Amino acid sequence: MCIKEHYTTGSKLIGIPRTCSVYATGAGRKRAAILIKNKNIDAILIKLLSDEDVLVVEIRVERATIIIISIYFDINRPIDFDLQKMQTILTHTKGVGIIFSIDSNARSTSWHDVLSNNRGKKLEEFIVSKQLHITNEESSSYTFQTERGASNIDLTVVNSQAIDYVTEWAIHEQESCSDHKIIKFGICKALDLGQTTRLNKAETR
Repeated sequence: MCIKEHYTTGSKLIGIPRTCSVYATGAGRKRAAILIKNKNIDAILIKLLSDEDVLVVEIRVERATIIIISIYFDINRPIDFDLQKMQTILTHTKGVGIIFSIDSNARSTSWHDVLSNNRGKKLEEFIVSKQLHITNEESSSYTFQTERGASNIDLTVVNSQAIDYVTEWAIHEQESCSDHKIIKFGICKALDLGQTTRLNKAETR
């Protein structure tokens, strides 16, 4: 489970079920984390590539290795800053399947939003230039919705090695305790990873 902007007290994540192993790092407010409930999954935090806003975990199941990234793009800073983080991850993880779960705060028709903004265009250009693939599927629901409007700013991006890993991508309407919807998708059934959920939650104000 990849989470962004989860409830915190200071720098500590709260409200996490005890049955989950929590992967988060950094001394400041953690806006990206990964939770793993399946005890059969061997996961290693890659600290070199992780901070409060990006969490990189290597998952090993039998003889297969997958890199899972939970990453939050702060709308108040240039998107180039976060794209450089993605580039660094790609540089250090060549040759293995990579799945990015991104709260991009960027809009683009490439991931089925109704419009594209400048942030979205930059992210779209980056994805194309790095030969990455967007797994978002068209839906009547939006990934982000408030009383003021709705948009698709959350996306799942994979590299060529992982293009067949993500299946049954869908936005779910169940309560998420957030203005972001729950996105669920299966990961590589052949590896018996089961169902993976990407859940955004709002930080406690």
